[in-house]
Amino acid sequence: MTKSIRKAVFPVAGLGTRFLPATKASPKEMLPVVDKPLIQYAVEEAVEAGVEVMVFVTGRNKTAISNHFDTAYELENELQVRGKDKLLEIVQGIVPPHVSCVFIRQSMPLGLGHAVLCAEPVVGDEPFAVILADDLIQNQSKGCLSQMVEAFSKTGSSILGTELVDPQETGSYGIVDTVGEGSLVEVKGIVEKPRPDEAPSNRAVVGRYILTSEIFHHLAQTGKGTGGEIQLTDGIARLMQHEKVMAYAFKGTRYDCGNKLGYLMATVDYALQHEELADEFRDWLRQRFIS
Repeated sequence: MTKSIRKAVFPVAGLGTRFLPATKASPKEMLPVVDKPLIQYAVEEAVEAGVEVMVFVTGRNKTAISNHFDTAYELENELQVRGKDKLLEIVQGIVPPHVSCVFIRQSMPLGLGHAVLCAEPVVGDEPFAVILADDLIQNQSKGCLSQMVEAFSKTGSSILGTELVDPQETGSYGIVDTVGEGSLVEVKGIVEKPRPDEAPSNRAVVGRYILTSEIFHHLAQTGKGTGGEIQLTDGIARLMQHEKVMAYAFKGTRYDCGNKLGYLMATVDYALQHEELADEFRDWLRQRFIS
């Protein structure tokens, strides 16, 4: 019987240097897209998929993330006294009652693979999800992780969220070589940030994973790879030698909020869908850029 996905790991220890000076004192995961920080969108996606334990792997200067998901007694009291019930409901609903948050410190910046390995004491021997908040993925009907959890229930194998990228951009991603056709196919090879002339395909792994607990053993045996870090990609390559790993082409739109252009695109698109702002913002855009 396939185990359910109860836990999700959020590696949030990165420095966010692409967004300096905005991220000098505030984590990049707390950058807002309209009125929610990136990390909240990621957690909401996990909650929708049935995740009950959120595991944040943090670093220095990341207390804003734990504060965001903690109870803010003074703020809630102030909102209640002022009769701002709608805002109070929003603040109290950031973390549903059945969901718990665990924070683990990644003491050294040794890469994504090391960050995932830091979560082993909490995850244990269960399959789990990994979500990178930089990749904001929108689908109106079913979130990316929900799609992958459904696929996992059928296969019981580790699954990598993937999408096709420009062949000239393979050097920015882990790239997979797959067997078969369709949205869910077997991975036969994976390479971290290959040059375009060395890439096995242009099918890129983005910030969504479902992994079996066996990945921890292989990450512990993985040395430093690209960039002098312990790469999750290398651990997955080792895992593939012992069990099947699948690639899933999710349905939805991905915004690469790890760079400024992708972040601005997400902000505009989400503003155009916001129930309070959409009409006025659309009118402003028309006046500003069409008239």
